[in-house]
Amino acid sequence: MKKINLKNILKKTFKKKSQKKVKKKLKKIKKKITKIKDKKVKLKKTIGNKVKIEKKKEESLRIQKSNEIKPEIKKIKKQEIVKKEFKIKDYVVYPKHGVGQILSISTKNIGEIEVQCYDVKFEKDKAIGLLPINKQHHLRPLSTINQLNKCISILKSKPKIKRSMWSRRAQEYEQKITSGKIYDLAEVVRDLNKGDDLMIDQSYSERQLFEKAYERILFEFKIVMNLTPEDAQKKLDKALKRNLENQIPKSELKKKEEVIEPVSSENIE
Repeated sequence: MKKINLKNILKKTFKKKSQKKVKKKLKKIKKKITKIKDKKVKLKKTIGNKVKIEKKKEESLRIQKSNEIKPEIKKIKKQEIVKKEFKIKDYVVYPKHGVGQILSISTKNIGEIEVQCYDVKFEKDKAIGLLPINKQHHLRPLSTINQLNKCISILKSKPKIKRSMWSRRAQEYEQKITSGKIYDLAEVVRDLNKGDDLMIDQSYSERQLFEKAYERILFEFKIVMNLTPEDAQKKLDKALKRNLENQIPKSELKKKEEVIEPVSSENIE
């Protein structure tokens, strides 16, 4: 008969029980750990959502002050390279202001773009204007002598006055003056010229338009032909048949003063 060893039997039984207990405990611990992890993940999500909602609320309720806004650093773009048609000290004609001289070429920041400009001086207005080089198509060079000779022939021709309302004619004259074209200016001067006959009534707006066109032509004549203002004025007045006091006898002038002509409806605004 074999001897029964109680110690070995007891060891085996206790080992099996202890292993089972340990496994059960490990399973419980693992379950607890997974639950804790799930809770943490849920908490993070809820906290994140709450933070976002609070930030949005703060941004909506918050009044932004000018001091708090940080200035954005933006790169200044350069204007596209355009070939310069005019040089410094050149005389040019700008339609809205007449004859001017280019003093210099400078760079200016216009709407976050670095732009090259002509600095044009207008003697009549006593002002300096800036014109971007990419808009130099608005300028035109001075007229040639042949063009000025054609202007004189226009001034000598008969005026072409329409029978429309003065307001409409005034708009047409203004458009011709601002066009900057030398022939259009000559036509305005010819049509609004009243000579030196003081008996013919002329409205204030007519005189203004006449003087505006006359001065622009006069200045261009003076520069192109290299004349003094007096000589240029004599040349224009001769074509317009103005300043004829020396040629008409005084007896005829007295007769003119005695005759009173009715005011025409065309000259009334």
